[in-house]
Amino acid sequence: MTRAPLSPARTAAMFRRDPVQVMQLARLGLAHPTRLSFLRILLRRMQRENWRFDRPLFDIDANGVGRAVYRAIGSERTYSLVAFAHDLPADLRSDRVIATAWDATFALHDGTPDAADLGRLAANVPLQEAGRVTQKELTLSRANRSVRLFDHVVQCLSEGRQPDSDDLAATGYLMRTTAVYGSGKFGAATHRSLSERAETAAPFQAEMLTVWLIRAFTVDLVNHMARDRGGAMAVPLADGLRRILGVGNSTGLGMAPFLVRHPILLNNWMMVREEALARVRAQQAAMSDTVERFGLALMAAQENAAVWTSAHPLQQDRLTTLRSGLDQIAAYAETGWDRRAEYPWDALWHWGQTHLETEAQEALLSLMLEPHGHLIDGLEDCLSEDEAAAFAIDGSQQIGALKTMLARNYDWALEVDYTDHKASGRFWYVSEDKLEPRLGERFDEPGNDRELPLDIGRQAAALHETLESFPATAPIAELLLAHPEHRSIVRRVQLTAARPFAEIRDNLIDANMLPIDMLRCKLACFGASRFDPRSDRWVRISLFQNAPYPDDLHVGPDL
Repeated sequence: MTRAPLSPARTAAMFRRDPVQVMQLARLGLAHPTRLSFLRILLRRMQRENWRFDRPLFDIDANGVGRAVYRAIGSERTYSLVAFAHDLPADLRSDRVIATAWDATFALHDGTPDAADLGRLAANVPLQEAGRVTQKELTLSRANRSVRLFDHVVQCLSEGRQPDSDDLAATGYLMRTTAVYGSGKFGAATHRSLSERAETAAPFQAEMLTVWLIRAFTVDLVNHMARDRGGAMAVPLADGLRRILGVGNSTGLGMAPFLVRHPILLNNWMMVREEALARVRAQQAAMSDTVERFGLALMAAQENAAVWTSAHPLQQDRLTTLRSGLDQIAAYAETGWDRRAEYPWDALWHWGQTHLETEAQEALLSLMLEPHGHLIDGLEDCLSEDEAAAFAIDGSQQIGALKTMLARNYDWALEVDYTDHKASGRFWYVSEDKLEPRLGERFDEPGNDRELPLDIGRQAAALHETLESFPATAPIAELLLAHPEHRSIVRRVQLTAARPFAEIRDNLIDANMLPIDMLRCKLACFGASRFDPRSDRWVRISLFQNAPYPDDLHVGPDL
């Protein structure tokens, strides 16, 4: 049978989704990690550049107390994870940011630490916020053991047997971090100081490297403790089982405001993902190898969804929807999808938009990107940007032009009645004890006099109202001289002119707003999986599950 000739190629621009659809918080809160996630970018770079890894120090006693150093040796620089293991009583173990003791504490050091560096870090890193690091350190972090799994795995290995794979898969990690600080916090190197390094130019690469090396340390720790407990009888954790394990993380409201405070980065992260999807949909034909890799990714997603659990009713409903949607995709890919038709990936996407719930639609996006690395991986260079370069306000712009931008990009904000208690039911503030963002109930709790300016929709509406008293031809400078309180929102509105994905198009102070949707959006960009909300304000996730370790990074398939 002769295949019909394809029609002229369409450009990717024809397949881009509308920001109005993409930037709804309810959709952002269903995001899935993709091959453009930050941890995948790190793994590909280390694999591509043939980084080397070693462990020059591992001084840990039988109780799992001591220190270790893990080195990642790149083509130009070396980075060292300095780990401190502690004997933490169970009653002191807490995921909360206000904790003061942890099972393990870490710093990522620039280069190889000498004896003086190790002494300095030993005196400060276990203290976390109460200590200080220097510009020699890129990150500061801490982690706690999984209460359910860590000791169980040590006991199994010490007795010469492997733990059950289902037990490992159900939890997904042996330790979970409660914070990974970077970007100048507590004296660490600033983001700007690292932005010109190729290996740290993409977002959060130092943090991702920290977590990946913590994962290796955690497996080494259980193997070491099992040997000390079981002697000659002990066995190390099998390679296939350790691959199941990632690093857990407990994340609360502190992460949520980042997406609002960094509209340029948010735009870039979403724009890159949407451009990648558009490029895949614009392919005139589906090559057999990409279809095969799509099928493998789909099977892996189904396996992950089968063991992904949550105690939260909202996430339980989402998991039910996801599993059903993945089964629908599998059935359609097998019997209904015409892979030989014109623009088959676009046809698959349109089918998904018609037949799948939003959760499964976003999962399909991730699956479609997976086999197309040759087409989209170069987009990772577009994720970062110098935000300061776009900080200036164009004071010469006319009021009429600003009003047009408001009407086009902030119509969602102008439709809200902010005098309604529901529409302005919450306020963001910074806690006095840990200087972390928190969310208050405006009409039930004190503190709204210290509100953070994260009420973007309300600010846009207030600006719009003020603009009505100015002539359309007046310059913005005239407005800001009379009303300097609008400077921040004017800057944001001007930014959106060239950055259509810069704004979450929802009221972030609404009484029914779900902060966990903001958390999931950002964490999916990191590459997180197994989202498990514990309330509407904090979530547990896993990083690097099923990823390689330092000793097998270069022997597996391309990432």
